[in-house]
Amino acid sequence: MSSLNASLASALSGLIAEQGAMDATTNDVANVNTPGYSREQPVLVSSDPAVIGALTYGTGVTLQSLESIRDPILEAQIQEQTQAQGQFTSLTSALQQAQVSFTTSTNDIGTSISNFFNSINQLSTNPSDLALRQGVLTAAGNLADSFHTTANSLNQQQSSLDLSVVSQVNQINQLTQQIAQLNTQVSNLENVDQNAGSFIDERQQAIDQLSSLVDVSVIPTNNTLTLTTANGAPLVAGQQSFQLQTAVNATGLHDVDSQGNDITSQITSGQLGGTLAARDQEIPAIQSQLNTLASGLVNAVNGVQQGGFDLNGDAGTDLFNPPPASGAAAAASLSVAITDPALIAASSDGSAGSNGNAEALYALSERPVISGQSPSDYYSGIVFNVGNAASNAEAEQTASTQVLQQLNDQRASVSGVSLDEEAANLVQFQDAYSASAQVITTINDMMYAAIQMSTLTG
Repeated sequence: MSSLNASLASALSGLIAEQGAMDATTNDVANVNTPGYSREQPVLVSSDPAVIGALTYGTGVTLQSLESIRDPILEAQIQEQTQAQGQFTSLTSALQQAQVSFTTSTNDIGTSISNFFNSINQLSTNPSDLALRQGVLTAAGNLADSFHTTANSLNQQQSSLDLSVVSQVNQINQLTQQIAQLNTQVSNLENVDQNAGSFIDERQQAIDQLSSLVDVSVIPTNNTLTLTTANGAPLVAGQQSFQLQTAVNATGLHDVDSQGNDITSQITSGQLGGTLAARDQEIPAIQSQLNTLASGLVNAVNGVQQGGFDLNGDAGTDLFNPPPASGAAAAASLSVAITDPALIAASSDGSAGSNGNAEALYALSERPVISGQSPSDYYSGIVFNVGNAASNAEAEQTASTQVLQQLNDQRASVSGVSLDEEAANLVQFQDAYSASAQVITTINDMMYAAIQMSTLTG
């Protein structure tokens, strides 16, 4: 009887273990379309044997654990590539928006510069014609308006990017709080040897989302994770999250602070890194070039204007109001200084019919008056630089997206659920369950027969 009882216990352990394995398979199938789910693999081990005299008897099987299938190295690569994709996505969007301000149209700066110098060229054919003189003032006003429109568009874009910084920091803080809570749930289960696979999957998804926003370093520590930025600013330590803060700086834009330290310049990846790069580097660089163009053009035109004589025979005065001495905001503040067309200094000798100074003004269109380039060439350089930067960022984004897709496909092949594989597993576990059940039935019959024999002999 003792041997039959032992066999019954072994068969029963098979029933229990295979039932658990089938439960795990069923759960995998149910989550085949669940984003971020990692399939669970039952780990079956032989139960501790029983030693009786010289013999060692097996005592069945134990479902030791349900192991979620993951590749930590692949997860780290996905996080790194997700950060790069987030960065280039934000940067591409910002640069493409900036590029709109420099596309060829009837109101862009390049067209306005050409129209302005063309109006001066027309004036040189009849310098005493008031209608042609008014045409120069109109073209000058349109030129100022074009600079205003572009400068204001860049300023508004920078303000919009600044609002995005605040929004992205808030998203980061929400995710770090969520990850800290998930750390708690994972730790509580794993500390009592329970399966925390679902919470780990949820935590990994949150980390992926966080990686798209900011550069993240993940450090495993005692059933939990510690998260920092790439430069060491704390985000999550075990069950505690550390909130990032935003504070307005002297320029009116928001800096990103961590524990009282300004880490703005240290954030280089993720959407936040791309947004900061666009706000603090790319847009200011374009604004600086635009201001250089505006101040250089104004100073050159005013210099020639002052060297000539107006329709009244008086020395010429500034055509445009002088830009700030520093050149800052020259594009946004550009304005026409005169309203009387007679004050345009077209004459080089004081006579009404002279066009020498008008020709000198027109010659500025081809002279290297701005950083060794003509006004049109310098503006074309700005357009090229903006377009080239946008194109490079877009190419980087496309490449990053492709690499990330490949990595996600690899993760799916490792951690994802294959219905064909799970169907095969289910059949295997079902056959083993049925075999254990048959053993139990057989042992039951044997026990009944032994009891009947004992009754008859008694």
